[in-house]
Amino acid sequence: MSDPVEFLGELIGWHDPDENRQWVRENKPRQMIDKRTTVSAAVREYVKPGSLLAIGGFGHIRIPMALIYEIIRQQVRDLTMIGKTAVHDIDLLIGGGCVSRVEVAYAFGHELRGLSACGRRAVESGRVQVTGEISNAGYQWRFLAAAMGVPFMPVRTMLGTETLTHSSARVIDDPWSGKPLCLLPACYPDVTLFHVHRCDKYGNAQIDGILVEDFELARASRRLIITTEKLVDHEEIERQPWRTAIPFYLPDAVIEVPFGAHPTEMPTQYYFDEEHIAHWMEVSKTDAGTRAYLDEYVFGVPDFEAYLEKIGGQERRKQLERLMDLRPKAEGGTA
Repeated sequence: MSDPVEFLGELIGWHDPDENRQWVRENKPRQMIDKRTTVSAAVREYVKPGSLLAIGGFGHIRIPMALIYEIIRQQVRDLTMIGKTAVHDIDLLIGGGCVSRVEVAYAFGHELRGLSACGRRAVESGRVQVTGEISNAGYQWRFLAAAMGVPFMPVRTMLGTETLTHSSARVIDDPWSGKPLCLLPACYPDVTLFHVHRCDKYGNAQIDGILVEDFELARASRRLIITTEKLVDHEEIERQPWRTAIPFYLPDAVIEVPFGAHPTEMPTQYYFDEEHIAHWMEVSKTDAGTRAYLDEYVFGVPDFEAYLEKIGGQERRKQLERLMDLRPKAEGGTA
């Protein structure tokens, strides 16, 4: 038998697969219906206090920032956040007082830019609780289990690590080899936010570049809100259907938001706004600076379009597009 392990992580996001299947049958229509709406209406309809929130993209790439600013603007509280590769998104949501709990795979840092002063301050003060830990691969497999409709995914990751003891996983003996296996529980987020390159009004969404775990996450989540750089005709989707990462029967809301990932990068479209990210990292070192940032860029503007005007409008957008064009191209495509 495997050695007993004391598991300290709280189980979040798990549902009996049959119960979730019934929920999907009752709440997710299969017809191709027009799902166009606005950012404010989508957040008001689907992002409820206490929800388990997941966000597509990864790191500072392809993050649905228009939706994140709107959640803060609407002051949605007590969210539990899935911290799979959460950096700028979770930092702002914590600063806005929206997140009270997080399960961590990768969070509280801004990658090579440095540590997250805002998020770390919230955890150290007790304003935000870390419910458990997991690896990035572990999260992808939790989403895969949910997408497959099974209660867990057997893997060999995290065995022999302290991450395992702080997770909600379990360890059993493989009935054939007798070796230990880690069972990762399925995870069904209440609502997930995505920003994509193009989408039709029905919710058929295409993503250029690496998907990371967005394929599995879209199929694991109960509610999906999609913002898109460009709303296209369904005929354009049909011309290259193999590029559709998220099919129409999964999303609940679709909104066209050009530059909707700013200040993060949208692959092939525009580069990171490093100056704006650096500004946030500097001012968010204090609670007063965090409030001042939110007052200027979130509460001080009515919507994301006004935010884009405030950060420099068309001139700044063209600069970031040019920076993307200057990136070295890998053989056969973009770097």
